[in-house]
Amino acid sequence: QVQLVESGGGLVQAGGSLRLSCAASGRTFNNYAMGWFRQAPGKEREFVARISRSGGTTYYANSVKGRFTISRDNAKNTVNLQMNSLKPEDTAVYYCAADRDSRYGRIQRNDYDYWGQGTQVTVSS
Repeated sequence: QVQLVESGGGLVQAGGSLRLSCAASGRTFNNYAMGWFRQAPGKEREFVARISRSGGTTYYANSVKGRFTISRDNAKNTVNLQMNSLKPEDTAVYYCAADRDSRYGRIQRNDYDYWGQGTQVTVSS
């Protein structure tokens, strides 16, 4: 099993930046592709970004492409989401998730096996 704990959320003005981190327990972190999702009030949880086991391949939702960067450090069992040029519509609870399947482009919520508890990101206009 993998336990995931997110941190780094907060309140930021539009145009600002935040860096989210997700710490994973266990010795098999690099056996999992990792993803970030978000859920705004009254909306479905949506895919944000995904990174392969090695970190060599990334995939982004069109809404965040060019503004967000996902990265991982397998030595530290962490995955990060650098968020720049934030917009009010980025406001949501952000979740990291782990996927045992390494295939490219897996962006459905049900594709992922383990989830963190989420961290709130609020972008004011």
